[in-house]
Amino acid sequence: MKTILTAAAAASLLTLGACSQSATENKADNIEATAENVADNIEAAGENAATGLENAADSSRDAAANTADATREAGQEKADAVREGNSQ
Repeated sequence: MKTILTAAAAASLLTLGACSQSATENKADNIEATAENVADNIEAAGENAATGLENAADSSRDAAANTADATREAGQEKADAVREGNSQ
């Protein structure tokens, strides 16, 4: 209980301290907060771009694998036709 009262008192003092900040300090705090938000947005954009590139790479790999599978299948069919005497 004593710890809770101490924490509440500390929070109250911090709140009162924030009220008595100068206009200059408030402006500086706002600049820092804005810069932090912009930095967070830049990081998020980078993550989104990386995710998009990863998805594009996955699609490209899948398309290449499908083409390779189709090529193998066509080669197998042609080889089977030659074996059966139906070569073209």
